[in-house]
Amino acid sequence: MGKGDKRTDDGSDSGIGKSAGGKHIGKTLKRAENGIESIETGDGAAERLARAAKSSELLSAVWSLPPAQRLMFHAGMQVTQVRGDSTPGFDGDKTDAERFIALSSTEIARYQNLLYANGVRGSRRRLLIVLQGMDASGKGGIVKHVFRQGNPMGIHYHGFGAPTTEERAHDFLWRVERELPDPGWIAVFDRSHYEDIVMPHVYGTLPEETWRARYDIINDFERDLVADGCTIIKIFLVVSREEQKRHFLGRLDDPTKRWKFDMSDLDARDRWNDYMAAWQETFERTSTPAAPWYLVPADNRWYSRAVVSELLRTSLKNMNMTWPALKSGIDPDEAKRRLAAERR
Repeated sequence: MGKGDKRTDDGSDSGIGKSAGGKHIGKTLKRAENGIESIETGDGAAERLARAAKSSELLSAVWSLPPAQRLMFHAGMQVTQVRGDSTPGFDGDKTDAERFIALSSTEIARYQNLLYANGVRGSRRRLLIVLQGMDASGKGGIVKHVFRQGNPMGIHYHGFGAPTTEERAHDFLWRVERELPDPGWIAVFDRSHYEDIVMPHVYGTLPEETWRARYDIINDFERDLVADGCTIIKIFLVVSREEQKRHFLGRLDDPTKRWKFDMSDLDARDRWNDYMAAWQETFERTSTPAAPWYLVPADNRWYSRAVVSELLRTSLKNMNMTWPALKSGIDPDEAKRRLAAERR
């Protein structure tokens, strides 16, 4: 946890006084907020984009080490050594993180609109977010909080379960290809094509040579997507066994959450070590320069949501997009004259 944090009964963290790092975050967020408020006063689209980029840089400054650098999977990294309750790179508390997410989400919405506009005008740019993690790792909450100000027009969410009879009749990537983002869109996968490696790895439902061959197939698939303009962010939410147990008990005790629980959740929990081994090999074989994996501690939901918000916003900003101009042949002055001539 960040300095000055204290675990509460609901599993969140509340600040008990501010550390030096927390005070720095508060000041930085205030500067970012002021910058965001000034964006629309910029003279012209280019100036507004420059101010938005500056505000995004201020938001990134709350991190002592950028998540894209600190949490990216690298050789020798072990998922079993990632502490679910840690908050690497963030010295603030839950309040700081929620304020960060609120500000970051306004800029995500801004860049999402920019991405969509460019897609309408022929750009191939698009973005795919892959969310993976054990049950109760917070995948669903990520979407709700990070995209709180996003425009539904331009965001596609899809959750992958066990393959249907129809899906089994096709290549394993068939169902994935159907859900990929269109140009200008953001797609969020709650589970993904990686289930088609990990599940047979753990349960032996396919011959080993079949699921092992899928590593290279997926790497080629993602490389081609990136080459065609699709940015891919792959996130594994690392939740501890203790935190998962707490969430399962909470679901059983809360009548409004019991629908989320299934006995298969406990079956998977019994094979925790097998899952971790399967995921470790998956990271080693499929974390590539084109589409790296990020291992994000997820016991503190406010932290994992802040990380995803940062990764998403900076990925959109780094596309270096500009607002499309009027279509060729459109005379804005003529359009204004026609509008002015309309009867009131």
